[in-house]
Amino acid sequence: MSFLYPSFLWLLIPLFFLFSKEEKNIIINSHLVVLVLILLTLSRPVIENGLKENSIESKNIIIALDASYSMRATDIHPNRYDFAKETIEILLRNNPKMTITLIAFTQNPLLLSPPTTDHQLIMVALKTLNPNYILTKGTSLKNLFEKVALLKTPHKNLLLITDGGEESNSLELKEKLNKYHINLSILALGTVQGTSIKTDDGKLLKDKEGHLVISTINPILKELTNNYNQASSSPKATAKALESSLNIEKEQLKKLQQSYQEFYQVPLFLALLLFSMVHTKFIKYLFILLALFGISAQASVLDSYYLNQAYSDYQAKEYKLCQTHLKQIENPSLESVTILANSNYKLQEYKRAIKLYKSIHSTSVKTKQSLYYNIANSYVKLEQYNTAKEYYTKSLQLGEDKESLYNLELVIFKENRKKVNLGIANPKSQNSQSSKSKNQEDSEKNSENKPSSASGSSTSGTESQKKSTKKEEKKQLILDSKQKEQQQPLSSKVYELINKGYIYETKPW
Repeated sequence: MSFLYPSFLWLLIPLFFLFSKEEKNIIINSHLVVLVLILLTLSRPVIENGLKENSIESKNIIIALDASYSMRATDIHPNRYDFAKETIEILLRNNPKMTITLIAFTQNPLLLSPPTTDHQLIMVALKTLNPNYILTKGTSLKNLFEKVALLKTPHKNLLLITDGGEESNSLELKEKLNKYHINLSILALGTVQGTSIKTDDGKLLKDKEGHLVISTINPILKELTNNYNQASSSPKATAKALESSLNIEKEQLKKLQQSYQEFYQVPLFLALLLFSMVHTKFIKYLFILLALFGISAQASVLDSYYLNQAYSDYQAKEYKLCQTHLKQIENPSLESVTILANSNYKLQEYKRAIKLYKSIHSTSVKTKQSLYYNIANSYVKLEQYNTAKEYYTKSLQLGEDKESLYNLELVIFKENRKKVNLGIANPKSQNSQSSKSKNQEDSEKNSENKPSSASGSSTSGTESQKKSTKKEEKKQLILDSKQKEQQQPLSSKVYELINKGYIYETKPW
């Protein structure tokens, strides 16, 4: 049971103080009870029935934002990048039903948000991305178009916001647009005269030969599309001009939404009943009405009961019993599926846990970040460090998360050691040798859902040393470790991946 408008429940506090008065009056107390029931009605009690697929009419647009070094130029106030970001925010605010895919690019593109109507998620991604942490100074439209071609969208309507960089081969770019069936619109930022660019230390940017760099609008942008726009006097005017120029037909899209079963009728009926009993002779007909209508328990009430039992079992670490109660729920909800996935994780059934986590869809940024974090932890347990890195990165894209950043660093360290076959260094004495038998190595690789273990054939002292060293190594990989690490800038790993071109968003979730 939850409430859609829980803020109304705060009004119950003064009513409880009125109940505590010494003077008792049946009429007054009955009125107070009626007020309590009315407040419960206004708070809208509901029980979640799970996700439901609905069809919506929406425009589908892919926004590609140039985040290269040249976007710091100040020929547009306050600078090209901030002007572009504010224009996007106004465009989203004026078109709440528009389905947006957001990409940031320099030499390499990065998918910041898959197709969604959750514009709040887009805003979070925009605010999280800081171009000061992006080191690349070039712009590759070719790589961008190839990235757009891989997106699973029905129509590839691309809004390109850029100054054009140093691209020169317009024929090759046109061929890519035709090949991938990309409908291109451009918002060109900058001026024809151009301007110099200041570095972080306040000096003017120069090329390798020591010449001053002047950044202007690349003239080849006009050759790529007929829908060419330049920045107006303000972001608001620019967003308005873009709306009129984007001639995109609305499409019927399918969207998963949380469905609820309303229970506001119950407190409302009780309030009317109590008021009638106090002020009319309705009490005489009460039992007749109850006999006529009856009181039937609904399946949703039973679902709530099983969910509460599952919560209790999970807290008591009775994970098998928790799963038994969850399987009796007829309409799975976000909470029930999450608990089931967590119980599988606790039982070391990591593949099942991953499948359940991926089946959960939510518009909440915190929920998505938590799901990405849990999926990454499960892949770590399966020793699939490369995939775990992807999901830790997804979690960091949605906002600051110390645990995700800490675990990402550990996974990168672990993967690097695994690639060069370093393993775990066990200390050895000069008079003792330790080695692993082939059978012991095979037994380490047999289990997919359990962490690897190590044992060796040596003297009792050496074996004890190896176990102690293994325990210390495991402590470093415990994902809920309380060890404090040095603070790092917000989403620093995300910027590192942009610079390295580490893009694996072929199936964004």
